[in-house]
Amino acid sequence: MGKALIIGAGGVASVAVHKCVQNSDVFEEICIASRTKSKCDDLKAKLEGTTKTKITTAQVDADNVDELIALINEVKPDIVMNLALPYQDLTIMDACLATKTHYMDTANYEPEDTAKFEYKWQWDYKERFEKAGITALLGSGFDPGVTGVFSAYALKHYFDEIEYIDILDCNGGDHGYPFATNFNPEINIREVSANGRYWENGDWVETEPMEIKRVYNFAEVGEKDMYLLYHEELESLAKNMPGLKRIRFFMTFGQSYITHLKALENVGMTSIEPIEFEGKQIIPLQFLKAVLPDPASLGPRTVGKTNIGCIFQGKKDGKPVKYYVYNVCDHQECYREVGSQAISYTTGVPAMIGAAMVMTGKWNKPGVFNIEEFDPDPFMEELNKWGLPWVEDFNPVLVDEPVNDKKLEFVR
Repeated sequence: MGKALIIGAGGVASVAVHKCVQNSDVFEEICIASRTKSKCDDLKAKLEGTTKTKITTAQVDADNVDELIALINEVKPDIVMNLALPYQDLTIMDACLATKTHYMDTANYEPEDTAKFEYKWQWDYKERFEKAGITALLGSGFDPGVTGVFSAYALKHYFDEIEYIDILDCNGGDHGYPFATNFNPEINIREVSANGRYWENGDWVETEPMEIKRVYNFAEVGEKDMYLLYHEELESLAKNMPGLKRIRFFMTFGQSYITHLKALENVGMTSIEPIEFEGKQIIPLQFLKAVLPDPASLGPRTVGKTNIGCIFQGKKDGKPVKYYVYNVCDHQECYREVGSQAISYTTGVPAMIGAAMVMTGKWNKPGVFNIEEFDPDPFMEELNKWGLPWVEDFNPVLVDEPVNDKKLEFVR
């Protein structure tokens, strides 16, 4: 069917590569490229001989547009799968434009020197991608990604209009460390320590970091504390879901994580402002990243499950409707299959599926699109096929209903 150039060799890229080579009817060839070529070579060595997919590797600096263009011209892929860092989205999009190659990523652009992530920079490419006749698929991970597909699916099949969406991201996994992050510590800590935000009645409502807390009883995981955060799919879904009155995003955190994060914030270790140390400029958050456990090392020691999904409220034929769709993923099962824990797995599998949607022409229109702007049905079928089966609940407990008579909490 075709060829993909995969940029990145971290946890998510590793899962996506495993899944691409399982799906060799679509991915006849892949080239894995990263700044550290040895990581790409290790993946190739592990998977060659297990698949019909032809695997090659390359070295590339994803910050360098000319290097990217040269590599794309050499490999001639049908799609570039950007599984590098969000700081590199725009250079890779520039290279795709210059070579007229389809583009896909899992997270929106954020400038390296500002803790700010939003879609405006990538949405600005819309006309240029239309003129070039190529597709840019934004946010084909889980959240963002599957949560957008869930939203489009709910609207298509169960609602005339969706008024309220709550996205719930629960990681019930335990890695045994007092403090570690399940994906890139820099991105993770920037996300969590930023102000919370949710969209209501056409405006953004800002909250203090971790100010709003709820308790929710997650299927196969149990009761967990979850906190309102800002997450990028809120921006695109607020724009793309007609009639929406409110959308929020909640993520679970254990007490140990919050206590450690608060202490690190209090001593300045989560700052992205450079400081001078022994005659050198260092960024505290980058130094912290260097001393924390590598997320890739958590796989063999993480036990438990994730549960990520969306609760929708709205109307069908004038009657109120509630609907919850979610996926439960087991850390140990993911590790046995692909050598990564469920956080990487739940992002890497949708990355492969999104690329396959574009390569097979099921999702193929020129321009820049968020995932919820395409037909959700073929993607939903592929989730069941490739390891992320989903569950539907037509009478879910809502986020603002007390759990076991516990009062709702606002925490300062």
